[in-house]
Formats: sequence, C-alpha cells, structure tokens
Amino acid sequence: MSGAAKFVWFDFGGVLSPPLSELFDSYATRTGIPSDVLQQAMKSIGTEYALPTLAPIELALLDERTWVAKQHDYINREHPDVDTTLAEPEFGRQWFSGHSPNSDMRQFAVDLVEEGTRIGILSNNVVEWEPYWRAMVDLDEVATVIIDSCRVGVRKPDPEIFAIAADAASVAAEDCVLIDDLPENCAAACRAGWTAVQYITAEQAIAGVRRVLTESSPQSSRQG
Repeated sequence: MSGAAKFVWFDFGGVLSPPLSELFDSYATRTGIPSDVLQQAMKSIGTEYALPTLAPIELALLDERTWVAKQHDYINREHPDVDTTLAEPEFGRQWFSGHSPNSDMRQFAVDLVEEGTRIGILSNNVVEWEPYWRAMVDLDEVATVIIDSCRVGVRKPDPEIFAIAADAASVAAEDCVLIDDLPENCAAACRAGWTAVQYITAEQAIAGVRRVLTESSPQSSRQG
C-alpha cells in the first residue's frame, strides 16, 4: 500500500450529468428526432469508423458540425419521414441547454473536497461541448484535474487514459477511485490498478465511495 490519500474521479455522462434518458427525451422534444432514430444515427457513424458509437467525436476524429451532418445524412436516408431541420449544427448547445447536473453527485464532489479528499473528472467527451457541460457542472474550482478524452486522444475503457489521469493528478493507480456508470469502464479501471464504484443510483454510489475511503483511511488500517 502506498499510504497516500485516495483521489476520487467522477465520470461526467451518467454520473455528474442529468440522466441520459432525460437528455435524449429533451432533445427529441426539441428537434422531433426520436431517441431511437438518433441513437441509430450515432451508431452508424461509429460503425463507419470501426469504433464504438461516440468514439469518433469523443476522440476528436471529426468536428461537431461534421458529426451532426453525418447524423442527418443517415436519418434522411433511413428515416425520410423524420424532419431534421430543427436540429442545430451546434449539437452540444442544444443538447445541454436548460439542463442541470446530478445535484447529489455534484454536492458529493464538493463535500469530498471540503473534507480533504481531492477529486477529478475523467470523461469521454467532445471538444465543442466543453463550454456547456463544464458550466453546467460548475466544478472547475473544485476539481484538481479534468481529463477529457477529446483532449488526450484516448477514451475509457482504454487503459492508457487511466495512466494519463493518475499521472496528471500525481497519484498512484492504487490511490485512484473511479465512479462510472458503465461496467466496462469500471472493469478497465480495476485492471489498471484503480478501485471502481459503478454508479447505479446516487445514494448507492456515494455509500460505495464512502466505504472505500473508510476502509483505506490510516485509522482504519491501524484498527485492522
């Protein structure tokens, strides 16, 4: 054991963000594009690049406007009855507009820092969306480090991103704790030497992290 304090990493989408279903439903209401059709279009772009659904834009292999244009090309071809004219080229602005973060998880991040535990954000995200999601979460003054896939060129669950994150925070892998909603990301973090708590609900995730922090505390080690 290193004996160092734990460093807690928060995923954005599905943890600090509003529920993804809420974002998809809101976008469908604003644009008239059904959520299942939008997801098909996103997946088609991933397939074109032989990558997971959002990887092309989360790795900045194409810009937001090109990505949206490819979505609309797919929808116009495969679902000609769906009108795409209300969907803006600035997808992120329209996608995040009017939404609030997961308040319980955001407050947990603030609480941890106030208690002396450093936190970071480790996100698969998009260059053009950065102003919107970071303003919404409003943790720039709280997080020690923000690692974004589009900035570092690798994305979860690639093992390299966990090494990049730990190095940026100047902590050992064994001192990193990831909160993420996707089991494959949690599994990859564990393979990288991290501890992971899969987010299912805020209450469950917070309790899981609290348990990890308690079990790793110096006092707990002495008592054990």
